[in-house]
Amino acid sequence: MIIQQIIDLIKNNQSFLVVAHEDPDGDAIGSTLALALALRDMGKDVVAYNADDIPAVMRFLPQSDFLLNRLPEGSSFDVAFVLDAGDVERTALPVKDLCQTMVNIDHHPYSTFGDLCYVDTTACATAVLIYRLLLAYHYQPSLAVAKALYLGILSDTGSFRYSSANQESFAVAGELVGLGIDPWEISSNLYESLAPERMKLLSLVLPTLQISPCGRYASVAMTLDTLQQSGASEEHADGFVNYPRAICGVEVALFFNQISDNLYKVSFRSRGTIDVGSLSRKLGGGGHHNAAGAKINGTLDEVRTSVAALLDQLFS
Repeated sequence: MIIQQIIDLIKNNQSFLVVAHEDPDGDAIGSTLALALALRDMGKDVVAYNADDIPAVMRFLPQSDFLLNRLPEGSSFDVAFVLDAGDVERTALPVKDLCQTMVNIDHHPYSTFGDLCYVDTTACATAVLIYRLLLAYHYQPSLAVAKALYLGILSDTGSFRYSSANQESFAVAGELVGLGIDPWEISSNLYESLAPERMKLLSLVLPTLQISPCGRYASVAMTLDTLQQSGASEEHADGFVNYPRAICGVEVALFFNQISDNLYKVSFRSRGTIDVGSLSRKLGGGGHHNAAGAKINGTLDEVRTSVAALLDQLFS
């Protein structure tokens, strides 16, 4: 069994790297911090890494400063855990060169890299897979680990609103509450401690709303000029794709985020009818059935037009 193989790997090695995808969401941060802190509790030497800073709304997590965005010089590890990444390249690290054994733990489809690959697409979040692993190891989560796991589950299920919110997600969340976490503390920090810059940015993004003639897909967009005008940073736009998805009749929502001149990151969200993961892979990206993303070259009008053409084909 893959979980037992991972447990044996932990028991028989000392130095570990824990890393998730760049531009991290709550599941990436929660999973990374939970596993790294647990490994440290087990007496292991651990480096928790992400290419980008931890989002401000998640810095309330205990010991969040344990997560680094720069590796110590000359780093090498017995084992590297790559979490929630979909593709090892999304870590922005040469992971294979840094470790003897690479373990991929993920709930994204088509995530097949690693010397050991623990992927379950039925899991609501990678945080649940980390919880399963720790449970099998007979590790009793500390409060800090429990909070990180709960944040990962809460974030990736959209506060238990998405279709990924299955029976296991509620069961694990309940067990974490039983360990002493306060759901209100985590949800209020994540959703109700927003920077004023985010609201300024939102006020500039919402007027870009476009609803397709058929009414079945809609989008909003953010340019570099928009960011500069608002005084916000890219992390303040997290979740903006959910605004067009909230419109009655919309089955696919899109958020066009300018990364550089003539390059946009497109985030897709589906209500379930359309497989946006498949759509995203056609564009060189990846993701789930209901949540995916890709990077596309072109002006905003060009990118919007090319994506609209694919969606029109799907809906026809």
